[in-house]
Amino acid sequence: MIGKDATGRRWSIGDLAHASGLTVRALYHYDEIGLLSASERTASGHRRYTEGDLRRLYRVRALRALGLSLEQIAGVLEDSSDDLVTLRELLATQLRCLQEQAERIHLLSNRIHGLVRQLDESSMPDPDQFMTTLEMISVYETGFTQDQREQLAERRAELGPDAVEAAKSRWAELVEQLLGHVRDDTPVDDPQVQDLVRCWDELGAMFHAVGEQGERTKAAARRMWRDNSAELSRGLPWPADRMAALVGYLERARQAR
Repeated sequence: MIGKDATGRRWSIGDLAHASGLTVRALYHYDEIGLLSASERTASGHRRYTEGDLRRLYRVRALRALGLSLEQIAGVLEDSSDDLVTLRELLATQLRCLQEQAERIHLLSNRIHGLVRQLDESSMPDPDQFMTTLEMISVYETGFTQDQREQLAERRAELGPDAVEAAKSRWAELVEQLLGHVRDDTPVDDPQVQDLVRCWDELGAMFHAVGEQGERTKAAARRMWRDNSAELSRGLPWPADRMAALVGYLERARQAR
């Protein structure tokens, strides 16, 4: 039951546990590590959470869903304020991630619907269809390790939505320019091509940590695009075969350095 007092709405620990899907024990743990503490107590010592506490819990849950560890979340909250701009940036990032996830689910759902329709028509899908579907599942679930997914999510949060959107726009420009060279069969050691590939790699490096861990996530991302470019290209404005050709072109250009 949500309680009220003269200063506004207040929530018990049970209220927050029920609404958030967390256990009371988890909220006690958040309190112990300083991640979320009730701002008020009743005369009998029961925790009472304020609107500010509720917003903080939302930020914790949203950042956790983006792949950050509790320790990383504590650092983000310490370095940011509880204001309209900060909360909007978090919500925008969360919304983009949900939209990307929805698109992946949509593509995979369409693939599986096709298999079901064939079975309804008493036609067994051929092995290639099952293999393609397995590859889609693998791309979305195992392209990166859990640690790598957390690192990528943390880096996106550090960059902020404006930088991420600017990077997407720049990436689209590079795709168009490089596809032109692929079409014209420009030699991969051409200085202009090499400059574009360097820009491509520098842009991608923004989303990876510095050091050995970042190098591993970059390698995983390149491997994922190399091995699954057709599936990853779905939903992009360029045909899958052209993107597959671009991935191969980039690899040859890097080897020519």
